[in-house]
Amino acid sequence: MISCPRLTIAGLGGDAGKTAISVGLCRLWQRRGYRVIPFKKGPDYIDMGWLGKGADHTCYNVDLFLMNRDQILSSFSLNTRDADIALIEGNRGLYDGMDPEGSVSTAEIAKILRTPVVIVVDCTKVTRTLAAMILGCQMLDPKVPVKGVVLNRLAGLRHESVIRESIEKYCNLPVIGAIPRLENIAFPGRHLGLLPHQEHPGAEDAIDKAAEVIAKYLNTEQLRQIALHAPLLESIPEEYPESTETRVSIGVIRDSAFQFYYPENIDALKRAGAELIEFSALADNLPDSLDALYIGGGFPETHAPALSANHGLRQSIKDAAEQGLPIYAECGGLMYLCEKLTWGGKAYPMVGVFPAVIGVSKKPQGHGYTITEVEATNPYLAIGEILRGHEFHYSYVAEMKAKEGVYFAFRMHKGEGIKREKDGLCYKNVLATYTHLHALGTGQWATGIIRAASAYKERKLIF
Repeated sequence: MISCPRLTIAGLGGDAGKTAISVGLCRLWQRRGYRVIPFKKGPDYIDMGWLGKGADHTCYNVDLFLMNRDQILSSFSLNTRDADIALIEGNRGLYDGMDPEGSVSTAEIAKILRTPVVIVVDCTKVTRTLAAMILGCQMLDPKVPVKGVVLNRLAGLRHESVIRESIEKYCNLPVIGAIPRLENIAFPGRHLGLLPHQEHPGAEDAIDKAAEVIAKYLNTEQLRQIALHAPLLESIPEEYPESTETRVSIGVIRDSAFQFYYPENIDALKRAGAELIEFSALADNLPDSLDALYIGGGFPETHAPALSANHGLRQSIKDAAEQGLPIYAECGGLMYLCEKLTWGGKAYPMVGVFPAVIGVSKKPQGHGYTITEVEATNPYLAIGEILRGHEFHYSYVAEMKAKEGVYFAFRMHKGEGIKREKDGLCYKNVLATYTHLHALGTGQWATGIIRAASAYKERKLIF
């Protein structure tokens, strides 16, 4: 059984202040000597990065669209073995999801993990109505363990008093904190979310300020006591046994341009027998003797001049692709492997594996969960497999020329993909896609990459 103290920070909707409060709370507890393990509900990378930095520990994903109940329990069990406390940040509103039943909502995660829920409410231009909204959350599903409320963006003491008394009277819940309108408990944004902490020069200072606000305005000991009273949770055996030997070397591009990787994906490759070699596309050369290459997502458009300037790496990756090196690329990685990337009115040469020019729009070109069918032979995934993932990109294929051997391997059932409901652009042993996959819900992903890397390594030994 799992006895880890745990807490879910939820909201009535998006932009309630959940992330700043969750990150600040992680930092505060971490500074007080607790080993905090953060989790993020939803297919998110940027919030996970901030949570991980606040806790000084890897943040993990929990999402019922990308993985099933047992996979979530298994991951939580594995990753909280040495935790003093786990903090789970929800997304959107507590009951929000894809359907009227809220089947992939934060509430369902809280029920699976039997985690006490504290709701953060934005108090802007509202008073007693908040009590009705919280009461509705309690009544909609009594199995969701709502244990407290945090008031955010209060106008003053009178504003706080009316809301606090209303919630305590009608909902019989404690108000655990009351935060006034502040400028220093918000992180900088880009597109529909936060700026990645890797690109924010004042990230540490911003997190420290959030922790100071939490210490000043929240009863953090009361929050910890709520977490300590979380009931025992069933433990599910690990689904991925560890390999006993390292068989292949896989390069991973990780820098401020490419930083979107689920830690479970990295762990899955390691557990399947890979040694991972991290390097930067901004400044490094291609490492020697790689058996495969993994390029995650990010914001290559904001780094286009530097990426383009590293001509040696671009040429080395293109040459390696021609020689059959297995390469798997997601979103930003796809953009990097194309011929050109246009940004700020200029066209920047990229790797050139695919004969495509990438543009970047001011509006999302793909945003949300995806369902993809593998319909053509490719280096990693079997034909007929149905993949569940997500996409979030402002970029698009502005121009694509014909090139022998280039084709699409995926057909989109849900989502936009690359072009005309197609995704998974292939060339030799390269597969690039706008769809982000999660290794827990797509078990064949890691084994497919290891298999292709092993075959490539064997061919190198022969020749």
